[in-house]
Order: sequence, then C-alpha cells, then structure tokens
Amino acid sequence: MVSYIWFFLIVVGIVYSFLTGNISVINESILTNGKDALELMLSIFPVIVLWSGIMKIAEEAGMLKKFAKILEPILSKLFPSVPKYNPALGFIASNIAANMMGLGSAATPFGLKAMTELQKINDKKDTASVPMITFLVLNTAGVTIVPTTVLALRIAHGSVNPSEIILPGAIATFCSCIGAVTIDYFIRKRGKN
Repeated sequence: MVSYIWFFLIVVGIVYSFLTGNISVINESILTNGKDALELMLSIFPVIVLWSGIMKIAEEAGMLKKFAKILEPILSKLFPSVPKYNPALGFIASNIAANMMGLGSAATPFGLKAMTELQKINDKKDTASVPMITFLVLNTAGVTIVPTTVLALRIAHGSVNPSEIILPGAIATFCSCIGAVTIDYFIRKRGKN
C-alpha cells in the first residue's frame, strides 16, 4: 500500500513539473538528492556498524541471554500465554536490547525470529495472536536509551552537542512505551470480557 502512495506522489510531482515547465528542477533534484543521500548514508554507516558489532559481541558472549533473564519477570507479565522457556522470549529480549541501543536494523532479525516463534504457538495461523500484537506494540513504542542513528545524523550535520538528546529521548520513549503497553493491556482485558 505504501509503495502505491509513493508511486502516486512521484507521478503527481512529475506531471505537475511538466505542466508548470519546471522539469529541469526535477532532473536537478534527482541528481543532487541522490548524491546527498549517499553522503548521509556513508556518514552514519560507521556508527551503525560499530553498535551492530557491539550487539553481535554481546550476543556471542551470552549477554543478551543474561539480559533476557533480567527481563524474564517483566516479559512473563506482558506475555502470560507464552510458555516460560519458549525461545520467543529470548528473541523478544534481544530485540528490546537492540532497540534500546537505537539499532532498529540490528533488532529486526530478532523481531522476525520472535514473531516466527510466536506464530508456532498461535492457534489461529491466519490471525495475529495477543502475544504477537503485544510484541508489535512493544517493538514500535520501545525505549531507546542511545538513539544511535539520530546521534550519527546530528554528528554528520555538525551538531555542537549531538548527545544532548539522549536524556530527553530516553524519557520520551519511556513514556511512549509505558503508554502503549498500558493501552494494549486495557484492550486485551476488554477483549476477554
């Protein structure tokens, strides 16, 4: 659906540029913005690679499993229908850890593995289960302590103090996470009645 929206917007922009005689602006924009996008990607790439490497080291060292054990009491409350030693809980904890470090790209494989494991215990294979929906809510509104990509962007654009957003960002994401999980809880409770 999103691809159709983007396609529509691009076509409307090109048609409008033809009608107004500004086709040269479109050509110039395509060439310039491609170069700018590549420069931006190359400037944030090292930071993402660094944190992805740190996460891989943490995974290999068993730190993510230890983090999963720390989160176990919270995850068992959020996912009461998931068996205690189901691998999904470990993948969910790993996804949360990666998201907390601002590594959405590193969190994605863990999220996909968690959804695969949750699907295995889903009674209705054509419908998302309650744990799947809760995980999606938690993943979308998750707490980010170190917003790696935002920091890299601020550094790339010459911010005087790129790390000044860490505390406000952590507070904002914590509030959004608590709000989303609370709403999910009440909707689940209401669905049982």
